[in-house]
Amino acid sequence: MTSPVRGTTTEPPAGRGPLAGLRVLVPRATDGPDPLVIALTANGADPVTVPLIQTVPPEDPTELDDVLLALGIGYYGWLAVTSGAAVPVLVDRALEIGATLTSLVDGMRVAAVGPATARALRDAGVHVDLVPRGASSAADLLAAWPPLPVLSALPDEGSTASRVVVPRGDLAAPTLATGLRARGWTVDEIVAYRTVAGPRPDDATRADWSDGRINAVVLTSGSSARNLTELLGPPPPGTLVVCLGPSTAAVAERIGLVVAAVATEQTPTGLVAALFAALVDAVAARTQPPAPPASRQSR
Repeated sequence: MTSPVRGTTTEPPAGRGPLAGLRVLVPRATDGPDPLVIALTANGADPVTVPLIQTVPPEDPTELDDVLLALGIGYYGWLAVTSGAAVPVLVDRALEIGATLTSLVDGMRVAAVGPATARALRDAGVHVDLVPRGASSAADLLAAWPPLPVLSALPDEGSTASRVVVPRGDLAAPTLATGLRARGWTVDEIVAYRTVAGPRPDDATRADWSDGRINAVVLTSGSSARNLTELLGPPPPGTLVVCLGPSTAAVAERIGLVVAAVATEQTPTGLVAALFAALVDAVAARTQPPAPPASRQSR
């Protein structure tokens, strides 16, 4: 079947789903089933998984372990998780100190930056109290954050209620922590994982990319955008670039990528919807008849 983006097809693909025949680069690899790969496949696309980024634990986990121990004694009132990548690291380190993440956060409130992160926490057995509606970003979580509680007459209880711990990646911006501190919260940030470049893609994948046999790429972070150009090179003409959210799109555009669409909902379903919208726009642009020449005025 001819690709709807790079061939002569003039209608969005049909038969096996709205994205049938579309080869889509997914810039990550997971240990288990990837919801994004599943969503793309369910809609007819052919996902090409290329781990442009990898998340690894901190080189020295001592500080993270200390924070987990503080969670266990009720030192913090809130745990705010701004990326699903932090969850497996928290789970593993909790086991290393002889506990479970579920037991450590028992009795405290937990916030997640969006549905995907909330799902990762729930899969780990953690109850999630706060998830912003709509877009998933640190700014949206900050906007949804409740007011600072009235401090208890008992100093320990009051200080606990106003303490927040934010486990984050080493490249993450301090948006949430800075905003909460400005509102009077006591916030501790801890690096829970590091983001590093993935291995060099194989020659076949590099050839498919440079020759335009991969029709689209879905970028899930600024790091994936940067590593795309470093490991594979810029997208060839006609390759659709779709971003998970505004912050990812901003990085992509800053390094010179042309973003075709940005997901309004930061979930696999939202990314698939944005990709389909970009596909429809691309088809419409290719099939739009040229504008008629301007008529000459009679002299």
